[in-house]
Amino acid sequence: LGVKGGDSAVLFYDWDSGDFVRKIDVAPKEVYWSDSGNLVLVACEDSAYVLSYNAAVTASAIAMGQVSPEDGVDGSFDLLFEINDSISSGEWVGDCFIYCNNAGRLNYSVGGKIQTLVHLDTNSSGVTVHSVLGYLAKEDRVYLVDKSLNIVSYKVMLAVLQYQTAVMRGDFDSANELLSSIPESEYTTIARFLEAQGFKEEALEVTTDEDHKFDLALELGKIDIAHELMKLTPVEEKNSIDTMAKWKKLSDAALKISDFELTEACSLSSDDFPGLLLLYSAVGNFEGMEELAKMAQKKGKTNIAFVSHLLTGNELAKMAQKKGKTNIAFVSHLLTGNVEECANLLIATNRLPEAAFFARTYLPSRVEEIVSLWKKDLSKVSETAANSLADPASNPELFPDSDVALQVEKMFLAQREATKATGISASDYPTAKDDLNLDLIALVKSQSGGAAAPPPPAAVATDNPLDDAVEEVEAARLAQEAEEQRLAEEAAAAEEAARIAAEEEAAAEAARIAAEEEAKAAEDNMNDFGEDW
Repeated sequence: LGVKGGDSAVLFYDWDSGDFVRKIDVAPKEVYWSDSGNLVLVACEDSAYVLSYNAAVTASAIAMGQVSPEDGVDGSFDLLFEINDSISSGEWVGDCFIYCNNAGRLNYSVGGKIQTLVHLDTNSSGVTVHSVLGYLAKEDRVYLVDKSLNIVSYKVMLAVLQYQTAVMRGDFDSANELLSSIPESEYTTIARFLEAQGFKEEALEVTTDEDHKFDLALELGKIDIAHELMKLTPVEEKNSIDTMAKWKKLSDAALKISDFELTEACSLSSDDFPGLLLLYSAVGNFEGMEELAKMAQKKGKTNIAFVSHLLTGNELAKMAQKKGKTNIAFVSHLLTGNVEECANLLIATNRLPEAAFFARTYLPSRVEEIVSLWKKDLSKVSETAANSLADPASNPELFPDSDVALQVEKMFLAQREATKATGISASDYPTAKDDLNLDLIALVKSQSGGAAAPPPPAAVATDNPLDDAVEEVEAARLAQEAEEQRLAEEAAAAEEAARIAAEEEAAAEAARIAAEEEAKAAEDNMNDFGEDW
């Protein structure tokens, strides 16, 4: 029995004995007891409190006379949870409480988790006009009445409520048994309830909504399931915005676990050209980049097409050259190592001085040809200036190591052909970056001991050209150290020989001076003797 104690408390008494049981310090509007008598909801103005009632403890305390006049029976009531809602009417169905709130919503609470069933009509002030009459389990319906005494009902399956109650209790064995009695039309509702409780694995197994299953699969990292779901997309929905967004989500999830094959497939399906550009440039997929350029150009994505062509070079270079964009064509050829076309382009645009200097660096075999063209062009302006130009054939002394440069050119072309088909793996960057600092002229000279070494066959491609380059650098370093040591030893020996020669020369000079002084002294003595005689 509950008795309102003023505006700030409710007092509970035992119905049979009339003994005081407990005082609850809240100001209730209504008190709702469950049919089992072990749950009670105390509805206040803006919130409600669900308490559990321990009838056995209460009966034992009353029987033993252990009831405190001030506090009642200790342990008779325990607070389970609070509902932050203004309840206007309600009904217990098992351990689930169905209620209307003042805002016009029909909700139910299981274990403190609120689910909205339906939005009801309200009056002009926004207050609900319905009250809960009751719940019929055999009909699986809850009945409400409004201010005009109109009765409406809504379907609320008892099996669903019992399933959710079992889940909140942690009794999954009972929940699984109840699941078979629930129609599949309610499975998505069950799954969303499980997801809200943090049971996402179970929700993935239960849900029948494809969108919900896709989202759960991504959250759980089961991208294979998500991918299979995307493959089942109907043809009429393949190009929808929602489908494209799903492919993008799946692509991002695959990229996080470094599944590049799936990432590429998803990006292709969603026309995610920026994602493909990032992927192909990162993994060095030359063929993919060329195909991306064509696709982007076909779809009107000129910015992606431009960058793709720029990174692959050849196609962009052809287009740029055809359109007269020689600067773009030159950079494209240079990025792909097509130095022959770079030189041809400079010649075609009559940039002969630039072509000559470019060939001096990258194509020494064509220096003589280009200088000849330069001379012919320059002679139209100044014959003297044209004659002052030198080339390796006429002035070999002005082009030191030209024969070595020709060998280096052949090495470069052979290396380019060897890596053209497969490219250089990004994993080789730590060693490949050192190639930028190689002095190839000095390298070839050190290997050949100063003489020109025969060029390597262009058709032979090593398994890893970068490793060969590293070995060549190491060999060059060791050869250089040996040469430096030899020169140092020769210099020391020469210095020692010069010192000995200088000492011997000084000794001979000293002996000569002593002999001259002795002869002069003897002559002086003879003169003195003659005079005396």
